[in-house]
Amino acid sequence: MRRALLFVFIALAGLAGCATYHPQPIAPDQLARQFEQRSLGSEELHAWIAREADRDVSPWPPAAWNRELLTLAAYYYSPALDLARAQWGTAKAGIDVANAIPNPVLQLPFQYNTPNPGPGAPFTWGPSLDIPIETAHKRGYRVDQASHQSEAARLNIITAAWTVSAQVRDAMLALYAARTRIAFLSAKAEAQRQITVMSRRRLAVGQYSQPDFDAAVLADTQAQSDLAAARSAEEDARAQLAAAIGVPVAALDSVTLDLSAFGTVPPAPPAADGQRAAIFHRADLRASLAEYAAAESALQLEVAKQYPDLHLGPGYTYDTGTNKIAFGLAGITLPIFDQNQGGIRQAEAKRQEAAVRTGALQDRILGDLAHALTRYESSTAALVISDAHLASARRQLDSQAAALSTGNADRLTYTQAKADYQTSEAAHLDAEVAVQQAAGALEDAIQSPLTRGPVSHTLSEGATR
Repeated sequence: MRRALLFVFIALAGLAGCATYHPQPIAPDQLARQFEQRSLGSEELHAWIAREADRDVSPWPPAAWNRELLTLAAYYYSPALDLARAQWGTAKAGIDVANAIPNPVLQLPFQYNTPNPGPGAPFTWGPSLDIPIETAHKRGYRVDQASHQSEAARLNIITAAWTVSAQVRDAMLALYAARTRIAFLSAKAEAQRQITVMSRRRLAVGQYSQPDFDAAVLADTQAQSDLAAARSAEEDARAQLAAAIGVPVAALDSVTLDLSAFGTVPPAPPAADGQRAAIFHRADLRASLAEYAAAESALQLEVAKQYPDLHLGPGYTYDTGTNKIAFGLAGITLPIFDQNQGGIRQAEAKRQEAAVRTGALQDRILGDLAHALTRYESSTAALVISDAHLASARRQLDSQAAALSTGNADRLTYTQAKADYQTSEAAHLDAEVAVQQAAGALEDAIQSPLTRGPVSHTLSEGATR
């Protein structure tokens, strides 16, 4: 009887260490308020950037936000990175699940006997345990599989971080292009407005025909329309940048952005260096390799399942006056009809699928890299031609200015030359943006910036807000 009570006491003691549930409800209105309160000047963001950049950013907030600082702010606020970190936490918890030792099963049978066959009370009862013992290193293979999946989830954080960084880069480039275009188009619109005024005067004194005046008005309205479109593009780019960072658009109202880096052309890496960086640096390829290693461990686990586990069954039984202590095996599965061949074949197929997926990803990466290098080379060559064209347009404008000063050209001709020059400036901007977009595609192919700023783009995978 005392042995039976001891068994029950041990079981209850084990239940005393169970975890408890703590509810964490989500309130949509609270989430909306938290989003609206996000700011690029918060002290929490300051401390986080100082920790991630391993240096203090002083003064705070900075006088101008460049790509590196905005990228770090996006790392802090981005919900995509929060999700990637949470998924890594789930994967790490899977290691503990895989490493858990199977719990014994407490059995409490009870039987009333009539008629009573023994000398004691007419009961048969007593606790017993079913203690499972895994064989063939099954738990180790489960832990290996979970560890590889955790590593893949950790690498997915780096992939998500690069995606966020690329979104910030693209939004800043769009904003740079829009603001530069506004400057050009504002000058052109002013020139076209002056041309319209001068054309109206000449029409009034008979020095201009109606078709010539109508053409000037048409060019004026087109310039105003282009300027309005550029201003709309600027607002869209600001919204795109705010979304990439994870802050409301109003958070950018009092912020000065440093977009000067987009006015320079970064050098492209040699093709061999780019290929090496794409193969060994890209986190998504390394994550795919980790997924393949997890598939390998899963196959090893399925092979190990051919070997049955043991079940020890110690226990105590009071049998109508007789005390019985049991030792031995509670059960063992005999692999007669099923030797887990189906599970093994499925695991082999999944391993092959993982191998094909990894190979396909590598081929796509190398193809994207080759295309990005070709695109970058062609866009830089086009920029050289555009530089020459802009220089020629500048000389022509200077020539018209000189002719105006000497009286060999009138103000209408000079103003038209200014408008034409702004058109050349806008075309040159298109060539600059094309180079920057090609550089961005090259960065995406190797998942690394072509130029490194004072703040590193490396994100601590476990960093949280």
